[in-house]
Amino acid sequence: MMTLLRSFFVLTTFLFLSCNSSNEISKPNIVLFMVDDLGWQDTSVSFWKNETKFNRLYNTPNMEILANMGVKFTNAYATPVCSPSRISLMTGMNAAKHRVTNWTLNPNKKKPAEINHKIFEFPDWNYNGLSTLDSISNTIYATPLPQILKDNGYYTIHAGKAHLGAIGYPSSNPLNIGFDINIAGHAAGAPQSYLGVDNFGNNNSKNKIWAVPGLEKYHGKDIFLTQALSEEVLEKLQKPINSKSPFFLYFSLYNVHAPLMEDNRFVEKYKNIGLKNSEIKYASMVESMDHALGVVLKELENKDVLKNTIVVFMSDNGGLSAVAREGEKHNHNYPLKSGKGSIYEGGIRVPMIVYSPFHKTNIREINHPVIIDDFFPSILEFTKCEESSFVQNIDGQSFVPLLNNETVEKKPLFWHYPNWWGPIGPGIGSYSAVRQGKWKFIYFHDTQIIELYNLEKDISENNNLISVNTSKSQLLANVLTKYLKSVDAQMPYNKITNSIVPWPDEHPLFN
Repeated sequence: MMTLLRSFFVLTTFLFLSCNSSNEISKPNIVLFMVDDLGWQDTSVSFWKNETKFNRLYNTPNMEILANMGVKFTNAYATPVCSPSRISLMTGMNAAKHRVTNWTLNPNKKKPAEINHKIFEFPDWNYNGLSTLDSISNTIYATPLPQILKDNGYYTIHAGKAHLGAIGYPSSNPLNIGFDINIAGHAAGAPQSYLGVDNFGNNNSKNKIWAVPGLEKYHGKDIFLTQALSEEVLEKLQKPINSKSPFFLYFSLYNVHAPLMEDNRFVEKYKNIGLKNSEIKYASMVESMDHALGVVLKELENKDVLKNTIVVFMSDNGGLSAVAREGEKHNHNYPLKSGKGSIYEGGIRVPMIVYSPFHKTNIREINHPVIIDDFFPSILEFTKCEESSFVQNIDGQSFVPLLNNETVEKKPLFWHYPNWWGPIGPGIGSYSAVRQGKWKFIYFHDTQIIELYNLEKDISENNNLISVNTSKSQLLANVLTKYLKSVDAQMPYNKITNSIVPWPDEHPLFN
């Protein structure tokens, strides 16, 4: 398959360059492959200057194929937890602006870790998720990406994890935000079970909230959730392929989110190299995810539509490391520090690959920093829907020019998490941060600690330069504060000081 796809990519590129001026292809297909909790190095594709031990451990041949066909983004970012990333994807808004700053599930309710917190009273964030109406409390009113694409003639398919709105709210069902087809998406952000023999959790009446819906025909079968989703995707793709309609496939896998479970198709090799139990399960889930990617790529190739299809691969946050894993906690994303839930690089830097047969570039790697907010305007540019109207003001900046090797200004990237995740570990808490160029500034709300890192020299964030480079620290504190104020960002209330947490530029170091 790898040889076929590489040859096809060369041929497709040649044909495109020879006919691009005629603009024969007006509406490319879009496949957005979103993985849950996949770490930056949880793949045999390296996104760093050096190969790591994790690149040598995991087996992701189809990611390798996609990377060889397309372009790797080595400085790609999401938010530290899942729902904020997914809302940013659907709206083009930064989490500080859309205020779905933590993961959603229960309606009209903050997260358990936020209730009765000893230090903070957390803001009344948008825990009910996305809304297409402006009258629903604690939601972000926005025009969703799939609705725009549908309105522009796209057949829209959602498969897998949705996690866009609380239980009972319209956005918990992808059909209500512009998808024509919804395969197994609902309010919950994880499955009760990945196993068909467990009916994907539908046997457990106590935890029905997590049970995966809509896959009844696979109940009782020895099939992993990822395989069932892949089979459903292949079936649903036939309609737009046969009718030659442009399509948007949002394949949003539940993998590799906990609960960690073995995919028996891929488990033996990891047992044979001496991994511990949970790591065997995790590695098999990584390979299971990759196999699903390969299934889709092969189908697009076999049906002769890959030549008119843009494929984007992304993870919704950094790799899990604080819980559920064996080995040293907060070390599963080395050389990055910490993991999911953290503002350190292990919690927010993620693997990203873009394959587009329509952009003239010989580069295989892009180091320009991009963030999940950027996907909305990029996909609209890919699909020539730039002029579409939407109600929200977006933060994202299209990364499409980068695929043409054009110079793009390095805008600041912002993170804002005025919430509490639950697990403890380095960089996990309540915080705001900004990256501008090689510099990253972090402001922890609970401790009032500030940190500055030069990521080009210190990717592991071991050397805090806050006292060495006060001028750069103050500059970034000002940039961060100006942005947070401009979007009316929420801040926690400190019960100890009886006051709202100060803005970053109000830190004593700068005053």
